[in-house]
Amino acid sequence: MDKKLVSVLGALLALLAIFAIVMFVFGTTETLGPFNFSVDQATLPLRFVFVSVGVAIAFAVYFVTKENKIWEVGTREVVYMAIGAALYAVFSYLFNGTVFVVPSLSQVSLRPAIAIPMFFGYAFGPVVGFFSGAVGNMFGDALTGFGLSPQWSIGNGLVGFVAGLVHLFGDKKKSMDTVLYLGGGLALLATVLYFMNPGQANMLFYDVDNGVFGDAQISLFAGISILIGFALIVVVRFVFGNNVDVAAAVTWGMLGNIIGLGFAAISDIWINGFSLTATVVGQFLPAAGPNLIFAAILVPLLVGAYSAVQRQSGR
Repeated sequence: MDKKLVSVLGALLALLAIFAIVMFVFGTTETLGPFNFSVDQATLPLRFVFVSVGVAIAFAVYFVTKENKIWEVGTREVVYMAIGAALYAVFSYLFNGTVFVVPSLSQVSLRPAIAIPMFFGYAFGPVVGFFSGAVGNMFGDALTGFGLSPQWSIGNGLVGFVAGLVHLFGDKKKSMDTVLYLGGGLALLATVLYFMNPGQANMLFYDVDNGVFGDAQISLFAGISILIGFALIVVVRFVFGNNVDVAAAVTWGMLGNIIGLGFAAISDIWINGFSLTATVVGQFLPAAGPNLIFAAILVPLLVGAYSAVQRQSGR
């Protein structure tokens, strides 16, 4: 059997096994040390179906592009997976939505840690980005104490996965233009849906002290934040026009954010019975918009620091 196939399939199956163990073994427990791995038991099988779908999507992309060298997964990549997942888990916990909140009518959680799976996917490949985002988000959620929404963790994995797909294209600059058109169109559609439904409750709102979960009207900032974030991505794309690594990492991270969180939000139509409007306006926008803002700010810093380290090491 092809060595590359074995390594990629092994990494994806390992990720799926981690989710299965956490969901079906620990998912009924309220707490396990500092972790809360609890999963809604009524929707547990359906949540695992969407976890499996996310993993299957990643494998399908690999299978149709398997000749590309970005799919090499060795010891170094496994180490990067562990580092990326650990960093994302810790920083997701430290910057969870109950600690840093944008003052507004509804909560917009600041998750600067989203830059981690974007960077790891771009720098070390889509499999590393997928594992870092998915496993890191799951353990970050468990540390936060709200319990797990595994399909959202897989969505975070897809953020890093898509960010790494830039290396499938020989001409990164040309690929960025296509990605900007696609990302801009999706961002605009989501924003139009918000303006058609401005009274939709923000499903990601948490006011723990007052026992409020998901029933505050979404703010104007949250509704247009994805366009603000996209505008910043465009600025970075052209300001760093001569630095292909920074521009490509930010641009493809933007697409990964929209696709990954879009996957998670859409899955809740079946898992939680939300309408398309409720999940896009009440979940996707408050999550994806601020993520783009942080991608535009932090991903260039991470890529720049990594490039400096590479230059100093002579790579």
